[in-house]
Amino acid sequence: MRLRTYLGLHLLLVMYSLSGIFSKLASSAPFLSLSFFLCYGAVLLILFVYALGWQQVIKRMPLSAAFANKAVTVVWGIVWGLTIFHEPVNLFKIVGAGIIIAGIVLFSLSDSGASQEGRDASHV
Repeated sequence: MRLRTYLGLHLLLVMYSLSGIFSKLASSAPFLSLSFFLCYGAVLLILFVYALGWQQVIKRMPLSAAFANKAVTVVWGIVWGLTIFHEPVNLFKIVGAGIIIAGIVLFSLSDSGASQEGRDASHV
């Protein structure tokens, strides 16, 4: 169950990171043009679905764990920038992304260890 919640959270965060793509596309469209409205409409739709999904996630996991995982959107921003907008990726960005991922993993491991200790103590 916990793995399913984390998987759902990360799929939701990938979707959330897509709002940045549509924001950037809208910024390059002529103001008040059809493409401008379509891109900003996509941003609003993504944020609406994200808000609903976020409520479901924080119902199922601690808020601190959900917010710690939210940092992965920076990594997705690097991926989208490289693949869609052909933005350069340098060593500092790669190291930064690695630090973010390591932090999320360490936080998740410490969080699961603490919750296991709490369950063990309640059975004594």
